[in-house]
Amino acid sequence: MNASRLLAQVVKELLSLLRDPRARAILVLPPLLQLLIFSFAATLEVRNATIAVFNEDPGPAAEAFIAEVSHASFVGEVIRVHDSGHQRQLLEQGRVLLALHIPETFSRDRLAGAPATVQVLLNGQKANTAQVALGYLEAMALAQDGRVEPLVTRHDFNPNLIYRWYVVPSLSGILSMFIALVVTALSIARERELGTFDQLLVSPTTPLEIILAKCLPAVLVGFVMGTVMINAALWLFQVPFTGSLAWLALALLLFIVSVVGIGLMVSAIAETQQQAILGAFALGVPMVLLSGFATPVENMPVPLQWLAQAIPLTHFLVIVQGSFLKALPAGAVIAHLWPMALAAVVTLSAATFVVRRRLH
Repeated sequence: MNASRLLAQVVKELLSLLRDPRARAILVLPPLLQLLIFSFAATLEVRNATIAVFNEDPGPAAEAFIAEVSHASFVGEVIRVHDSGHQRQLLEQGRVLLALHIPETFSRDRLAGAPATVQVLLNGQKANTAQVALGYLEAMALAQDGRVEPLVTRHDFNPNLIYRWYVVPSLSGILSMFIALVVTALSIARERELGTFDQLLVSPTTPLEIILAKCLPAVLVGFVMGTVMINAALWLFQVPFTGSLAWLALALLLFIVSVVGIGLMVSAIAETQQQAILGAFALGVPMVLLSGFATPVENMPVPLQWLAQAIPLTHFLVIVQGSFLKALPAGAVIAHLWPMALAAVVTLSAATFVVRRRLH
């Protein structure tokens, strides 16, 4: 392998990347805009919920309960209805998230010290959001019940439950993964579409140099963009960082290398740049869904849990979230580094095999 020839190939690849309008369009501005938008939009917190209340009890306890619900932080509007049919209609139309039915015995039961029940109907079209809102409502009702000692809850690592502290570090991994995937997927496909791939085959460059020249720029771009997003989490979003920057940098590098191997296989198979972009997103979206970002891996069926452990993003999310919020110890970091290193070896070896087959 000739070092000067490899360097020339890498420089050529970087220049081609920067001169390509499609590549420039996905490199810098869109990921940063996505980081800003998703950081505020991607949340499981419930705010401004609309609740319907059907109250059959004219007593003061029922009115006090409705007033407390109206002033709850997660409630935006309370719609009073006068019959169960109107309540059901609001749920069917999707205008309310929850519907409360307060029976006529509510105040009497409260005054007698007996359990005072309230029926809660949930909008099944928004099942997850409704369940979260129901949890808020149950906590509020428990705290109001004078006969029960309210629970004192403490949330370790994120005491104020600021959802951006979880989302922003995770997005740095997800968006840098897509950048590395797309940049690598476009590399060989761009050469083939522009007609310069045949010239590359007849040049003195060896297949190994071609593969490295396609990988190194993508690793560099993905690592730089991941670093930019991590710094945005630190300085722009003020997410507290308690771990080791050195361990996080190593994890980011291994993560990008493993993703580049996947992108290189996509690039070798794709005939056009459009196919390469579609292939990158066809693989990237399932990896995000299985990584544990949106739903816990433990909740998935066992075969999908095994598949999730083979996805580099699953392990990088554990490291980046732990590095920011809970000072993840070195042993725990290493436990998630070696699966990413193994994934990097497997994906790069498979990519090398596929590219060599396409080069001959």
